[in-house]
Amino acid sequence: MGAAPHLLIRSLDRGAVLFVAAMAAIAVLVPVFNLAIPASSAFHLSTYLVALFGKYACYALLALSIDLIWGYCGILSLGHGAFFALGGYAMGMYLMRQIGTRGVYANPILPDFMVFLNWKELPIAWYGFQYFPYAALMVVLVPGALAFVFGWFAFRSRVTGVYLAIITQALTYALMLGFFRNNLGFGGNNGLTDFKDILGFNVQAETTRAALFSISCLALIIGFLVCRSIVTSKLGKVLIAIRDAEARTRFLGYRVESYELFVFTLSACMAGIAGALYVPQVGIINPSEFAPGNSIEAVIWVAVGGRGTLVGAAVGAVLVNYAKTYFTSGILAPYWLYMLGGLFIAVTLLLPRGIIGSLHHWSALRRDRASAVAEEGVTEPLPAE
Repeated sequence: MGAAPHLLIRSLDRGAVLFVAAMAAIAVLVPVFNLAIPASSAFHLSTYLVALFGKYACYALLALSIDLIWGYCGILSLGHGAFFALGGYAMGMYLMRQIGTRGVYANPILPDFMVFLNWKELPIAWYGFQYFPYAALMVVLVPGALAFVFGWFAFRSRVTGVYLAIITQALTYALMLGFFRNNLGFGGNNGLTDFKDILGFNVQAETTRAALFSISCLALIIGFLVCRSIVTSKLGKVLIAIRDAEARTRFLGYRVESYELFVFTLSACMAGIAGALYVPQVGIINPSEFAPGNSIEAVIWVAVGGRGTLVGAAVGAVLVNYAKTYFTSGILAPYWLYMLGGLFIAVTLLLPRGIIGSLHHWSALRRDRASAVAEEGVTEPLPAE
């Protein structure tokens, strides 16, 4: 057995296996309930719900990428939405190039917004995006390159803590302002939309949306397994040491900035993949995805689910976004941000470990109590703490 499969198997505990099995089952069952069960049945899932669940899966992958750096390395990024949006724009550029003569202005090369703004030729940045392999490479390369350059200067300058969080937030805000400009060539405030095909398949078709959902779940599973392999390895132990005592880890001879740079870049690549899968399912990408509030909200998902648990990050993303979908469609819509802030404060004060983290803690307490009873030969349970 190779080293990589062996490391992967060793990294899976019961909770991890259950999560992977649940996501695999969902990836199969949701498309089946959508495509194979007639609309008249109570078990039928509409295409709208399939797209909505696919969006949740993309958010869960984004939350995983944040938990990897924040929960295990202590790097609090308030700008990870930038990497998510860059991956989305890379995919959106590919989808725009697939429209061709089916656009409003029927220009075979230039997207409609460029024709409207009197662009004479395609910008260099758009070259190659008519090919899916090139676009898929840019989905990973662009966020990864930005994270590498940013991290190279930040970590080698030993910028940490709240200062790093503020700088990451400034980064995503600067990108948002830049992408709002029409002369940058990315659609301005309207962004990229009106997509037709992806790999020759109609993006609006039920089968395509079901396939995108399953691919999003698969990406979430792979991302989880990669993160799990890292955090349970020797590398993961070093990351946790950096999180808990960076100065001491540096004193022991570890090149802390190299570890931070690696995990930060990997996390950005994961966020870019999440953004790329998100765009064809929602049908649009615009500069609002760079808004600092989106990155802050993603951090809240991780805090609610449980920082440093991986599964908790994914669960928190799904729960918070389901609540957002539910409450923003009724009379409570104007108060959602207040509810989100209240939720974050409540979790911080009452469940500082998050939902999954608290469950793990309580389970550990019960095991310790049972062990103490067994060792002492006590038949009566110990009093609750």
